[in-house]
Amino acid sequence: MPERWIWIDGRLEPARSARVPLLDRGVHDGEGLFETLRVYGRRPFAWWRHLERLVVSAAELGFPVAPSPELLARALAEVLEANQLGDAVARLTMTRGVPGRRPTRCGVWVEAEPLEGRLWKGTRAGGARVMVSRAPFSPGSIGRHKTTSRLAYHLAREEARSAGADEALLVAPHGDLLEGAVSSVFVVRDTRIVTPPLALGILPGITRAIVLELCASLGLPAGEARIDRADLAGAEEIFLVNSVQEVVPVERFEAAAVPKRAIGALLAQAYRELVARELNEPNPPPDGAN
Repeated sequence: MPERWIWIDGRLEPARSARVPLLDRGVHDGEGLFETLRVYGRRPFAWWRHLERLVVSAAELGFPVAPSPELLARALAEVLEANQLGDAVARLTMTRGVPGRRPTRCGVWVEAEPLEGRLWKGTRAGGARVMVSRAPFSPGSIGRHKTTSRLAYHLAREEARSAGADEALLVAPHGDLLEGAVSSVFVVRDTRIVTPPLALGILPGITRAIVLELCASLGLPAGEARIDRADLAGAEEIFLVNSVQEVVPVERFEAAAVPKRAIGALLAQAYRELVARELNEPNPPPDGAN
């Protein structure tokens, strides 16, 4: 296996020898935030949106001051170069640092890995398989933040893998659909595209927001609405979105085939076209902030 490099607290290091202090609150207590984004030809898409969510969450949760966007842009560029990656999945992680240090500083690292290993089987095939997690889920008071405390989400993902599905859908104890373990969910019913409300405490997904904007630009009626399991079973279409998988129509919901995929396919194409347009703009990050 080739050496994998990460950027941690200001320097590039081999991943096998990189160290985070044991008393760092991200390691010790799970007090961390992260952003995962897709990189196309060494250019990250929706870079500023991801950074904005990271910085806003850090401020709301009382993190020390985050590193500058320029520093993080250079860090990502160095990681992509060191790992010789073009199309990749990048992750920025920020922790609340080691308590008692003055001044208190965030712990920060940037990593990247090849895209291919992160794509679902359904993403490659053009149609995903999904299931509902058996465990009722509650996002809690910080579910709208992308924290590193991911055990409940990871258990749902493992449940999906065991069932041969690409993704597990998370449902609240009262029956409302919330989100996928690593995705936002859209349902087409009565010719309208709906997605669970952010008021339920779910993550405000970057790709979710972009897809709603695309719906508006294409004249497709779309918005937030409560969705339950019966809505899923009777949906005309279901599609999932996230930064890595983009827009993926659902082929099967549990044991049943989903009747249609046309709207999901249309939005998948519109999303790819948006990526191409934005990444063709001059001086995109991480080559430098703009």
